[in-house]
Amino acid sequence: MCGFAGLVTAERATKEYVDRTLVPMSDAVAHRGPDDAGRWSDASGRLHFGHRRLSINDLSPAGRQPMSSVTGRFHIVYNGEIYNFKDLRDELSRLGHHFRGLSDTEVLLAACEEWGVQPAVTRCVGMFAFAIADTVERALWMARDRTGEKPLYYGFHGKHFTFASELKALLAIPQFNRTIDPDAETAFFDMGYVPAPLSIYREVRKLPAGCLLHVKYGDGSAITHTAPFPYWSVLAAARAGVDDPFMGTEAEAFAETEKLLNSAVRAQLVADVPLGAFLSGGIDSSAIVALMQENSARQTRTFTIGFSEADYDEAPMAREVAKALRTDHSEFYVGAKAVLDVISAMPAIYDEPFSDASMLPTYLLARLTRNHVTVALSGDGGDEAFAGYSRYLVGEKLIRGIRLTPLLLRRLASRCLRSGSDKTWAGIERVLRNYTGVRPSALRDKAGKMARALVAKDSQAIYDSLVRHEGGELRIAAQRKSSNVHNPQDCAFDLISDMMLRDQVSYLPDDVLVKVDRAAMAAGLETRAPFLDHRLIEFAWRLPLRFKMHGGVGKRPVRAILEKRMPMRAQGGKRGFSVPIGRWLRGELRGWAEALLDPGKLVSAGFCESSIRRAWQQHLSGARDNQQALWDSLMYLNWRAACVRT
Repeated sequence: MCGFAGLVTAERATKEYVDRTLVPMSDAVAHRGPDDAGRWSDASGRLHFGHRRLSINDLSPAGRQPMSSVTGRFHIVYNGEIYNFKDLRDELSRLGHHFRGLSDTEVLLAACEEWGVQPAVTRCVGMFAFAIADTVERALWMARDRTGEKPLYYGFHGKHFTFASELKALLAIPQFNRTIDPDAETAFFDMGYVPAPLSIYREVRKLPAGCLLHVKYGDGSAITHTAPFPYWSVLAAARAGVDDPFMGTEAEAFAETEKLLNSAVRAQLVADVPLGAFLSGGIDSSAIVALMQENSARQTRTFTIGFSEADYDEAPMAREVAKALRTDHSEFYVGAKAVLDVISAMPAIYDEPFSDASMLPTYLLARLTRNHVTVALSGDGGDEAFAGYSRYLVGEKLIRGIRLTPLLLRRLASRCLRSGSDKTWAGIERVLRNYTGVRPSALRDKAGKMARALVAKDSQAIYDSLVRHEGGELRIAAQRKSSNVHNPQDCAFDLISDMMLRDQVSYLPDDVLVKVDRAAMAAGLETRAPFLDHRLIEFAWRLPLRFKMHGGVGKRPVRAILEKRMPMRAQGGKRGFSVPIGRWLRGELRGWAEALLDPGKLVSAGFCESSIRRAWQQHLSGARDNQQALWDSLMYLNWRAACVRT
């Protein structure tokens, strides 16, 4: 895996200017590529590439970047892995192309020579972000993989066009404009992340997943670029699946799913460095590990992380799965002290406000895993493709209830759920805990989500009610907006499929994959996700919902794969990568949090001091679980303290 940076200047740039600008940009992403570094400038002196390399395939100098095509027309900086590069190489060899090394980068360049950039990208299976210069057309192409595993930022800095693998490379530009985008800020408090194409800075954008961008920089002309345009989209894949549903039996559907997932795993095991896998003990990661074991000549290395808090600890489940699959297993336990040691590093790792609390154990797991392997496979993407999240089942029950209940009664129930006092909710939680043994974490928050869902007008409103954050209510400056990921009203989707689509369009690329990519890259670890193979995603959209979820059980095809390979008693249930943040904020993280809740910092960040103080005291006393709103606020304040110059 690698990192890159580059710029297109308005006129021929001096060597001194390029050194002063490009070197800091490239150094800012050195963690993504600690093994090698390189630079290239075109003959016009207007286009400049910098690259940092983490060597995975072809460790020789023949794999170095920036890399030029055989004819010298194309030059590339590239971050990613093309899993079908050997097949493409064989095809290109038959067409007369010759190769100097064994890297997928060289194959991509030859494919661009043979077919053109856009047709070449559509033939690639993998995860990637790249910038490729066409010196004949004086143009720059930028592309990002179909599901958004690899990041790519771009924007204008004065008259110059700049781009990089991570936002921090653009921040390294002297006099970078750090004006915050208020829409991105609001979106963060709505969702806990900044969705593409927005970035937290007004003059920088993210290239959306599955998109291309074309930049022209001809002699003596202004720099212009197209709007990002898709070469693949999950929305198009979903529509195609609706139009061409799978007509086979359930057994045939499960068999085809296994065939496609096994093929993806086998392709992603290709590397010239040690590989392993993250293992949570859940269905998705266990299925990946089971298939890795079957396709590997060596015993698979697996890694998991655990917490001392038993109700959050997945390590015992992972241990049972590892024992059943006979992997070489390692587990690491962390507590609030380990989290406190790294929490201040999160703004530097993520560059933008980001509040998915599982980023903390993900980073710690990646750092510990990197001591043993260079590449780790994960189960990311399985929930979104095969209906694994509990909110899908909740949404299905909600829509049935809403259809059967008059609006007047729903409004009354919603009002009742909203009106309970802190004392009332504390009493309800105490009764549940004492008499049922249920852990009523964030019960009032869940009731608030239910209250919004009861009066929802459509599927988007139901989805928003279940996933929307409430941190913005503590800010004076916040303006509530819908997540507005897409408008699929012209698609014949049921509610659950609609929710899955929304997750694949935004939550997966902008939260889950951001979390994993930045955490792993900060540790110098490459991660791969077989469930994100676009052929598997396209097939999953052809499957009737009953093949994915039935009787309240999701991911049925994946469960079938696992049932053939290990006993059911060893399979873990769906727990998610939950973190005891609420508990830690009352304990070891309290001092860190209270330092950020300084009145001056709150006012300058646009918070209503009385509201956030009240929420904090309620949380400390146990009167109300405000962990989500507080965590969003704290991670925003943590980011501002590190990244905003006042």
